[in-house]
Parts: sequence; structure tokens; C-alpha cells
Amino acid sequence: MKGGQKMTTTMGRLLRDQSGTVLVIAILLLVVLTLIGLATTFSSTVETKLAGNKRGATEAFYVADGGVQAVMNDISNFDLTANFVAVRTDSLPSKLKNEGIDSKFSSPSLSLPSGVSFEDAPLVTVYHSVDSSAPRGLGFSATGNIEFEHFVIDSIGKDQRDSSFNSPTCQIRERAVKLVPTSQGGN
Repeated sequence: MKGGQKMTTTMGRLLRDQSGTVLVIAILLLVVLTLIGLATTFSSTVETKLAGNKRGATEAFYVADGGVQAVMNDISNFDLTANFVAVRTDSLPSKLKNEGIDSKFSSPSLSLPSGVSFEDAPLVTVYHSVDSSAPRGLGFSATGNIEFEHFVIDSIGKDQRDSSFNSPTCQIRERAVKLVPTSQGGN
């Protein structure tokens, strides 16, 4: 029994001896807190970049849409005799090759309201299509006195604040139809 009692006493002493335990626990807590701090820093950095990208993409969208709206505000941008030049089908963007495009206007005027301007204006091109049919779904039934000219407005907007090589851009392609009264109408 003395041997078993001696072993129990030695084990008890070892278990009661706490020298260095606090140091080990403190180091473990320090490592855990450091990892939490690093994860938070990394997460906030990523979130900041995502927010900046979203802001830039949203701004690029509104610039592209503003380009479309500004072109549509000026009827002279759709004057085939003054502004449009013939275009080869193979030089068109791939999504426009089957649209019957015959001419384009590369520098339409951007009619903006007073006090409104672009820091970096959108790149806008107006394409004319040979399609002359009535637009679908607009309720045109008596179209004998009206001709239709179809256009595609292509606008590319860029982020106005970020001028780097890979700044966000947005492309909007809008279709427009110009109604032209014919001389057969009688009035």
C-alpha cells in the first residue's frame, strides 16, 4: 500500500503544481484573439472592395443609360441623310450581325439637361436597321399612313471615379422606332 500511496501523492503534487499553466493558457488565448482579428481585418477589406466594385458598376450602368436617354432626346440623332454612314456587316458587334444593320452614326449629340454633365462621356453609337415593319405589341393596326425606321442605340458607360485600366463598364443596347408620316396620308 505504501507504493500506491506514494504514487498518489506524487500525482497529486504534479496536479497541484501549476507553474507555467497560466502562461500556456494566455498564449492560446492570444493566438485565438489574433486569428479573430486577422479574420475580421481580411473580411472588412474584402467587403470594402466589393462595395467599391458595386458602386462603380452601378455608376457605369447609369452613365450608359444616361447616354441612351441623351441620344433619344435629340431627334437629329436619327437623321439618316445627315449623320449615318454605311457599315459592313462583318465590322458590327456579333450580337448585331443578324439585325439587318445598314448604317451607323458614331458621334451622336448627347442632349443633357442644364447642369448635368459627364466626367467621362459614354461611348454611344446609333445603328440603323433595314427593318421597316410595325413594332410588335404597340397596337398599330392602321399603318398605311406611317413608315417605321428601326434603330439600335448602343451605349457603353464607365465608372466616373475610377480611371484605372480595369474600371467597371456597362453596355446598354436599346431599340428605338421612329414613326414617319407618309405623303399618302392626305394631310
